Amino acid sequence: MVQAKPHVLVVEDESSIADSLQFVLQNEGFTTHCESQAGRALNYLQEYPQTALVIMDIGLPDMTGLEACKQLRRFSDIPLVFLTARSDEIDRILGLEIGADDYVTKPFSPREVAARVKAILKRSAPQPAVAVAAENPAQKAFSLNDQSKTIAFYGQPLPLTRLEYQILATLLTRPGQVFSREQLLNAAGISADANYERSIDSHIKSLRAKLASISAHEKPIKTHRGFGYSCQPEQ
Repeated sequence: MVQAKPHVLVVEDESSIADSLQFVLQNEGFTTHCESQAGRALNYLQEYPQTALVIMDIGLPDMTGLEACKQLRRFSDIPLVFLTARSDEIDRILGLEIGADDYVTKPFSPREVAARVKAILKRSAPQPAVAVAAENPAQKAFSLNDQSKTIAFYGQPLPLTRLEYQILATLLTRPGQVFSREQLLNAAGISADANYERSIDSHIKSLRAKLASISAHEKPIKTHRGFGYSCQPEQ
């Protein structure tokens, strides 16, 4: 059986950029659709939820890409890559915090964007379930299902964003090991960029709050100042 090509939605009001992205993506084996307005893109995604990934400009004519991403996350966890002419760190961090998977600053190479799209979709693909050693202390507190991309803490599912899941899953793979911010970004599929590193702190803060809502006395995520973070569930 022939497998359907992954479908990518490009949301960009500059026709030259949209055309070049679609041309490269189609040459790389994707099917594409383009919208120039965020509102129409959101309607399209509700009609075609099988879309594999969204590439969205932040500076759209009807609403910002940031606002569109917020609305998208109310009904879909589809991977999203932002395009923007802005380079401020606050914009990058905000984009990641509200649910974007990556961030590309103009001017850019369409082939670079296509490579990032492939990498994100590869990481998002369901993976075979991996057995966890019985002696692993993380198994007692956490239950991780990589196929459904869910993590439970003492039997209660955690309401995680895509990046929160990827960060916590990475920490749980090696309990006690210290991961730097850059390592966690790489594991979450974010390009190694110093301007992104502090966004990890915001995601860790959110993860701790969600864990504390289930078990207030336990603090499994540890801070190692100057080095990074580890997860050390109680024995």
